[in-house]
Amino acid sequence: MIIALGESIVALGLGASHTLDRGVIVAALLGLAIAAALWWLYFDVVAIVAERKLREATGNAQLSMARDSYSYLHLPMVAGIILFAVGAKKTLGDVGEPLKLVPAVALCGGTALYLVAHILFRLRNVRSLNRQRIVAAALLLALLPLAVELPALATLALVAALCVGLIAYEAIRFADARDRVRHAPQHEPAT
Repeated sequence: MIIALGESIVALGLGASHTLDRGVIVAALLGLAIAAALWWLYFDVVAIVAERKLREATGNAQLSMARDSYSYLHLPMVAGIILFAVGAKKTLGDVGEPLKLVPAVALCGGTALYLVAHILFRLRNVRSLNRQRIVAAALLLALLPLAVELPALATLALVAALCVGLIAYEAIRFADARDRVRHAPQHEPAT
């Protein structure tokens, strides 16, 4: 996950390496905000709880959880990050023009794919649905028709607003639960 997110930042740097004007700088900052949001969405709570659940499981249940979570469900998350990076890099190419269909699908659809895979990761490990992430993924997909009409910078700003807004909502709405998860006592593994 960290490598894919790092590569998305490299893609932003490559996309911004042509001409540095105000639009490109803003687009690069928005792309960084999205990459940071994807990091936050993964590592904030669910990854912590999933790791604990994996440690608590034993035998075949643990093997199945590891296989499902860290192979099958990580693959679409990584694919979503890679698609986001492709879309963001193309956005930096000409921030004032609308995205073509493939980069628009990569940017919006890749971010939505990441969220859907993360929803499934949570469902597999925590046995609960994250409704606000379902809504955010649906909004990202609904943004596709606009993404080929609006300037690329506006599309990138909308994707960033959705991702950052989702984090803000979750941080405020679930502040107590997040605090409990993040500060729960850690059990030492059996030796």
